[in-house]
Amino acid sequence: MTDAQPPTIRTLDSTVVYTNAWMTVREDRIQRPDGSHGIYGVIQQRGFAVVIPMENGGFHLVEEYRYPIGRRTWSFPQGSVADSPSPQATAHTELAEETGLRAASMTHLGRLDNSHGTSDQRFDVFVATDLTPGAPDREHTEQDMRQGWVSQAEFERMILRGAITDSSSIAAYTLLRLREPS
Repeated sequence: MTDAQPPTIRTLDSTVVYTNAWMTVREDRIQRPDGSHGIYGVIQQRGFAVVIPMENGGFHLVEEYRYPIGRRTWSFPQGSVADSPSPQATAHTELAEETGLRAASMTHLGRLDNSHGTSDQRFDVFVATDLTPGAPDREHTEQDMRQGWVSQAEFERMILRGAITDSSSIAAYTLLRLREPS
């Protein structure tokens, strides 16, 4: 593989077509390298943190109803915090809010793009260890959330049977596995 610079797409103009507290949707008129024109829709969202709370050979997960897909699903704790000073601070906040767990150790595993064909959103992945239990402090929108602990083997079975379909959780788990000593 080479590190050659790809041809650039030039933005001719940009229009915000929708905005709310969580996202902005832009429609850009573009010019491709060959001179042809087109339209590109871009969703702008603040970054988020995914936390892998790991202990005793397994993970703490959360489950909630996800309106866009119309069903409940399990995932690692995750989310964004407006005006957070850092991705690590966001990770600590989301872990405590969603599970009540406090982590003495929060290790950054990497930063990934979320849906890079339509969005500028990125997320940071952390593994949380040396956990201390506490009471969750969930947001009103998380009122139906529940949590549970699963072994690593059960986590993998949940992915295979479709109980975990959250791409950021699966990507985070992949980063964790790739960083394990051989």
